[in-house]
Amino acid sequence: MITKGRLATIACWVAVAPVAAWTALRLAGLERGPLVQAVAFTPYVAAAALAPVVLALALRRRAPAVVAALAALALVAAVTPRAVRDDRPTVAGPVLRLLTANLLKGGADPARLVELVRAHRVDVLAVQEFTPQIAAELDRLGLATLLPYRVLNPEVGTTGSGLYARHPLSGTGWRRNEGFSFTQAYGTVAVPGAPPLRVESAHPAAPYAVDVVPDWWTDLRAQPPATPRGGLSVLAGDFNATLDHAPLRDLIDTGYVDAADATGAGLSGTWGPYGGDPIPPVTIDHVLVDRRIEVRAVSVHAVPGSDHRAVLAELRLPAG
Repeated sequence: MITKGRLATIACWVAVAPVAAWTALRLAGLERGPLVQAVAFTPYVAAAALAPVVLALALRRRAPAVVAALAALALVAAVTPRAVRDDRPTVAGPVLRLLTANLLKGGADPARLVELVRAHRVDVLAVQEFTPQIAAELDRLGLATLLPYRVLNPEVGTTGSGLYARHPLSGTGWRRNEGFSFTQAYGTVAVPGAPPLRVESAHPAAPYAVDVVPDWWTDLRAQPPATPRGGLSVLAGDFNATLDHAPLRDLIDTGYVDAADATGAGLSGTWGPYGGDPIPPVTIDHVLVDRRIEVRAVSVHAVPGSDHRAVLAELRLPAG
């Protein structure tokens, strides 16, 4: 017969085990298969991780309490820096405002997008799931005047990509990812008073099912690394990954900074979905900038017709 004390100990370990396993998974970057989707919700697990600690302390079970406390601290340490601003570096060049938006098969409201560009004086716009229809609508609504330089690859469905700029572009083109065949438009922006800035509209495969997770890994690993000893670069778009996913962290470690993370806005959800489904928001849209670029502010903005929120980053470039 199980005693009350034994039952209390079992209950504590049952509560602690999932948090401890999640912590090991996250810290070691072991997400595979269905765990790739699960890891996206690590901030929510971190917020709930204190519950097993409280339970173990209330039942006076020392060993489970220690394990639970260590796991909770590790998760909190991995997540909370995203809510803390980092003001490094400080540079003296021109300000550049960059907006990225997933247009959901071209179904996003083009008027809202043009409104954001106009209201926030956007200099560079990166779009994903970019279709011929919305390309035409954006120009009809005045985007051609606001951002006259562009490299566009509109396609029906989810694979199109585009890059618009206020300043001249060179070295333009687009490439097709191996995974889902999403395309990524790119170009080098000539910002007056700054060195050339290469910008790419990023869109790796989405890990929506177990059988496509290999495509997700392939596309994320194929993203262009930072060039800390070369030219400045920015990757902006729908990465289908959060800062809790190992391949995105590996990409950042090449010399990027996540702009939202740098400004303390790294926990702002960018994908819901926002259609009433009981799925909490996660942060899968990012602006990754060269570490030599100062990030002044980041904000997210709803765009009707899309299940993503647009991300606006205000950057200051080094003087050139």
